[in-house]
Amino acid sequence: MAFAEGVRPGAEVRLSELTKTYGSVVAVAGVSATIDPGSFFTLLGPSGSGKTTTLMMVAGFVYPTRGEVFVDGAPVAGLPPQKRDLGMVFQSYAVFPHLTVYQNIAFPLEVRKVPSAVIRQRVGEALELVRLEGYDRRLPRQLSGGEQQRVALARALVFQPRVLLMDEPLGALDRKLRAHMQLELKRIQRAVHVTVVYVTHDQEEALTMSDAVAVMRGGRVEQLGTPAELYEAPVSPFVADFVGESNFLDGTVVSVTGTRALIRTEAGLEFSGTPVAAGRSSRPSTSPALPTATVFPSASTTTTSASRVISSTAWLTYTMGIASSSRNRST
Repeated sequence: MAFAEGVRPGAEVRLSELTKTYGSVVAVAGVSATIDPGSFFTLLGPSGSGKTTTLMMVAGFVYPTRGEVFVDGAPVAGLPPQKRDLGMVFQSYAVFPHLTVYQNIAFPLEVRKVPSAVIRQRVGEALELVRLEGYDRRLPRQLSGGEQQRVALARALVFQPRVLLMDEPLGALDRKLRAHMQLELKRIQRAVHVTVVYVTHDQEEALTMSDAVAVMRGGRVEQLGTPAELYEAPVSPFVADFVGESNFLDGTVVSVTGTRALIRTEAGLEFSGTPVAAGRSSRPSTSPALPTATVFPSASTTTTSASRVISSTAWLTYTMGIASSSRNRST
């Protein structure tokens, strides 16, 4: 695609101990992550988890209390937004209502004093990229929500940034259009080789689109990994419950063999799981695609030997009909 020709690959973004406090309130606490060049990275979490504040610190709209943001190794936390050269798409789109589609997309180039001939070429390429050819003379009020979102995306990409920040850009769209735009965003991201830092509370959206996901809770990163790692090996009950659909059952860890633990419920069902921390009481989790469980530590501790766990209590997440189980014949 012409728009991608000659564009440098996306930049590496590194967050180092990012912290933001408002008086005694800690909004973000010590967030660190390395985002690979050209990858799609998502900050996922419930409302109030600190994901948008983290994104705003990367963008420059919020200055961190402590910590640093590096783009290709260069510190940018002290720079204003316009000096960071990052693309930004807001949830509300923020298109200018009095400007046409062409004028909206051309705006970042005009403020950068790009020659008119280059502006016409770049805007045409951007319209082609987001599949809005022929819409250049329309005003935002003449567009659907999905079309306005595409205009905002084209405007964020037209000056060819190496990093694109997106704050829940699909939140206002209906379910069918959201699913379509997820595919479109991935197509566009691959076409222009840009690094994307994306914020959402939608688990399916994060798992579908991302190369890596940081699950946030209470201003901290609960787990950072690929979608497969989050789904198959969550490190805490919160991640297991937030990322996938889970049911919790009480049970007891009756033995440990190597890296496998045997958990027995009060009803006599037995499950095999992989402990997150050996030698502690546990909470296993299963997901619909897996026949076994991941075992999470609970508050109590246990005494262990090579083959068994003594006096331990476990909690079990179980998806009906999926996890492998057996009825204890002695009960």
